[in-house]
Amino acid sequence: MARVTVAVVQFGGSNCDRDAVRALAHLGIDAERVWHEDGLPEDVSGIMLPGGFSYGDYLRAGAMAARSPIMNEVREAADEGVPVLGVCNGAQVGCESGLTDGAFTTNRSARFQCEHVFLRIENADTPWTRAYDEGDVIEVPIAHGEGRFEITDEKYDRLVDEDRVLFRYCDSDGNVTDDANPNGSTGNVAGILGARDTVAVLMPHPERATLPDVGGTDGQGVLRGFE
Repeated sequence: MARVTVAVVQFGGSNCDRDAVRALAHLGIDAERVWHEDGLPEDVSGIMLPGGFSYGDYLRAGAMAARSPIMNEVREAADEGVPVLGVCNGAQVGCESGLTDGAFTTNRSARFQCEHVFLRIENADTPWTRAYDEGDVIEVPIAHGEGRFEITDEKYDRLVDEDRVLFRYCDSDGNVTDDANPNGSTGNVAGILGARDTVAVLMPHPERATLPDVGGTDGQGVLRGFE
């Protein structure tokens, strides 16, 4: 397989892989869909785990995809400093595979939620947020039934202490409130870093906020983490 810049990993049931490739291409970032059974291309310089419903969300969302052999390669690449971004179902896969702490569970509403939300930038000193300033508010869509971030108190405190919380759900003025929390996530957390700042997962869809005529452009900065 020819070398690509970003490998967008496609599992059975993924349905946002084409959106991701198109959004990255719009930003001038080379990307290609990679079927999980084919393994990663040689010399890959970025990996994206896209949204969807891998394996029908059986067991738990992302649990079966996390056990695909390609995830061993993804973890090895992440350990070597290759940027890895998990979005929505990809965030669930990332958590289930140990790339990050925590887990995503059923929304507080027990319903699938598809809407635009506001996110406050908590840490702007990462590849995924360097296009923003700390405290900036961006608007991006969500579309999930199991987007509630849960984590033990001890691990949550560690995330905060290590400045690994990237995004929190907020209102349009940047206030982090329970009313602005669409799914009941611990601490209104919408996205976090792994052990390295080159690894991140988030439940909202930045790739759906890259075109001015379709969803706005607030998500562009996240995807520019691959540059």
